[in-house]
Amino acid sequence: MTVKIKQKGTLGSVAEDLFAELFCDTFGPDKSQYLFLQYPFTDIYGNRRSIDFALKSEDLKIAIEIDGETYHNPNKVSSNKYYDDLTKQNSLIFQNWKIYRWVYNQLKQHPEKVKDELRIFVGEIPTFKMLEDYLPKQKGKLIELREHQQAALTNLQSMRDQGESIALLYHATGTGKTVTAVSDAKQLGKRTLFLAHTKELITQAQATFNNLWDKADTGLYIAEQKDKDAYVVCSSIQSISRNLEEFKPDDFGYVIIDECHHGAADTYRKVLSYFKPEFTLGLTATPDRADGDSILEDFKNIAHKLDLKEAVELGELVPIRCIRVKTNVDLSTVRINGINYYSQDLESKLFVPERNKLLAETYMNYVKDKKTVVFCASVRHATEISELFNQQGIKSEAVSGLLKSAERSRMLNQYENGDIQVLCACDLLNEGWDSPKTEVLFMARPTLSKTLYLQQLGRGMRKSEGKEYLMVFDFIDNASMFNLPYSLHRTFNIKDYKAGEYVVASQKQFQLDSDLLARGEKPSVFLDFPVDVADYELIDLFNWQDEVKDMISQLEFVRMVDVQTETIEKYLREGKIVADLEVPYGDKKSFKYFKEATVEKYAKQYGWELITAANMKDKFMDMVRAMDMSFSYKPVLLKAMLEHSDENGRVLVEDLVNYFIDFYSSRKEKGLVVEKKTSLYCKDGYSNKDVERNIFLNPFKRFEDMRFMSRCRDIEYVEFNRHVWKKIASEEKKWIIGHCDQKLEEYYRKRLIKG
Repeated sequence: MTVKIKQKGTLGSVAEDLFAELFCDTFGPDKSQYLFLQYPFTDIYGNRRSIDFALKSEDLKIAIEIDGETYHNPNKVSSNKYYDDLTKQNSLIFQNWKIYRWVYNQLKQHPEKVKDELRIFVGEIPTFKMLEDYLPKQKGKLIELREHQQAALTNLQSMRDQGESIALLYHATGTGKTVTAVSDAKQLGKRTLFLAHTKELITQAQATFNNLWDKADTGLYIAEQKDKDAYVVCSSIQSISRNLEEFKPDDFGYVIIDECHHGAADTYRKVLSYFKPEFTLGLTATPDRADGDSILEDFKNIAHKLDLKEAVELGELVPIRCIRVKTNVDLSTVRINGINYYSQDLESKLFVPERNKLLAETYMNYVKDKKTVVFCASVRHATEISELFNQQGIKSEAVSGLLKSAERSRMLNQYENGDIQVLCACDLLNEGWDSPKTEVLFMARPTLSKTLYLQQLGRGMRKSEGKEYLMVFDFIDNASMFNLPYSLHRTFNIKDYKAGEYVVASQKQFQLDSDLLARGEKPSVFLDFPVDVADYELIDLFNWQDEVKDMISQLEFVRMVDVQTETIEKYLREGKIVADLEVPYGDKKSFKYFKEATVEKYAKQYGWELITAANMKDKFMDMVRAMDMSFSYKPVLLKAMLEHSDENGRVLVEDLVNYFIDFYSSRKEKGLVVEKKTSLYCKDGYSNKDVERNIFLNPFKRFEDMRFMSRCRDIEYVEFNRHVWKKIASEEKKWIIGHCDQKLEEYYRKRLIKG
């Protein structure tokens, strides 16, 4: 089905688009998967709000707000809006979010400064996680074990019988992982420690232990409650890691780690290396970590695996059928910022009356009385489509996170249990809502995010009486190779499409359809949804996000070889280095990715040595010996780092700043040469922030490029790379300090000669 569409309309925030582009420019578009748009939260008064961009790890939450200046300047906005904005900010701070703000003029006029600030505030992106929940969370109590849970328990006991001591339970969300884990702990009968990263997960686990193992005393070990002597301790990873001295290594015979794909954090490693249980069980619904440094490697044995497809196979979730509806909307020229489509471009392509009319016509022609959720690209989009349905006599409502909580709850209840037939939803999936009675999903929001697509899909996969399957309508717009939106077939890597066929189902269900068609009969779906069963299409499955997963980014290339960023950039401009894959984003920009063999080839060709964990310390020492100096900053930084480092090679930024100020102030007071006249330290009135900025823009960046130093996620600290710090002997540290003194003496002698 194709319809011709005029391309006009309005959408989105130019400032947010520009921020996304700068973010990708700083960290690479592949890292944008960790940046969550319009992240919902509840303020201290219970009002639903959203954060422009959010980044989260197991122990850090960053909120990024991007606005025009009028939003946050009390002289340019009403007092009510200003105070409301303060309430939002204070609520975020109360909930332990770190908040950073930029306005459009900063992004537009000072992009390099914003990128530098991003590097400082955000730190090493791979430490963050994807904010994903592919399927709705399990609700209610579950006591009786289902078939797959019993199979998992049998496998776990078998592994213990064979002498195994650690395992991973990989089950899709909503299939009872916690119940399985608690049942296994009860089966083993040993004192148990349950670890999770949120209070909600911890209290849910306590309730499950109380239900299934009521003879065991179950307590909480979190900020406000410390039941450390309970037989079963349900704790936050943060509380346990800070109070390990309260426990003995052999206190627990069984350790359960919920959401263990967050486990590469130092806190998890610290706890896991401390306790010596008989058995450790990791629970996860998403085994692929975002940071490339997965603790799942420690869970060498997968006790039982139940992903989305297997959950459907076992009848835990409904199967999925699909109909693709093509439009002639052309997205091929719509730029991507690595996170999603550039809203400035999309506004003239997508939000047009004819495309919206197509959605309503598709419902009237194919769906009729089935409960349907239409996923829309904006509040305005949802409102326009809902109005079209109502004009056709179909009871519809537009619902989003902007509605007041009571109004939204009323609409959802009316949809699930009343006369609302179609729900046009914008960002509703972020509310943690799912609808068992939904039989049809309209994917009318083009997205480059697999996470977002799967989140939308999960809202309709719950089982309900009389519901045989979920029908997904994918609205397919024309697009180029790099900005092709996700669809059901691309998500599950299925190349062959026939209208109405199963995409995710059990083998038995696939076979029943096949047998009917072989006999010349049509499955009932083709009567309910009058489509031509002969329609056939090959799907283009190219996905640049998947392609770059195992590739090396330009940023990583720089840090793998013993040359500076500028050299790599120069060779790329001159064509001496050619990327294996180049991903366009933003305005005429691209980010380059390389295969490992390609990096090795260029390193050999140009005589560069690769920097590895094994040779990093030696490379660091080589750099110290050579120490090219345009200013005196490098040896001063090294001296400050070595004189103030703790046992882990970490130094407070405040100590670095004070060291620099003391060093150059002392020279000035003694009448010695301070630095070049252009240097900050030759001027009066500079602040601590000026010095901090100078340190991170100049000497620190060289060491960071080579991975010898980094700024911690906790931005108060700088640290040596552990492969450097652990291998430097005390005598070598003394030599470095002496060498720095010698280099400073040589530098200032030359400055005296030059005058």
